[in-house]
Amino acid sequence: MRLGILSDTHNQLDRTLAAVKLLVESGADALIHCGDLMGPEIVQACACAGRPFWFVLGNNDDDWPAVRVMAAQTGATCLEWGGEVTLHGKRIAVTHGHMTKDVRRLKDMKPDYFLFGHSHIAEDRRDGTIRCINPGALHRASSYTVALLDLDTDDLRFLEVGG
Repeated sequence: MRLGILSDTHNQLDRTLAAVKLLVESGADALIHCGDLMGPEIVQACACAGRPFWFVLGNNDDDWPAVRVMAAQTGATCLEWGGEVTLHGKRIAVTHGHMTKDVRRLKDMKPDYFLFGHSHIAEDRRDGTIRCINPGALHRASSYTVALLDLDTDDLRFLEVGG
């Protein structure tokens, strides 16, 4: 199973649509967004890819009610400020990364993967047994990136999104 990971789209709808298309064409079976969507249209763009879709809220997600309504309308799952999803036998913790208490709480659960955003910098590192992944950003970044994680092989690829 391949997981498409996005973060920090900051209402960049065209770039988000291009990123979702790239992830789906690259084989993503599901999508996770690590926060700072900023609007319901980003939820819709990700959810309408025909793949299961989870997301968390970030420090710039001020329009929570509209985002939650769109999640309900499209079948997306909002994990609020942070949560855990189990896919293909792997525990995946997700938060935006701006609130230390959520980072600590989720890492203390010892997931297989810890997905986060906020810095707008793509990152792949280990923290003990936890693989920590930031897919980068689609706004205010030196290059716009998303990530594709193969949960069967543990292979991770960063994909550059034009625009």
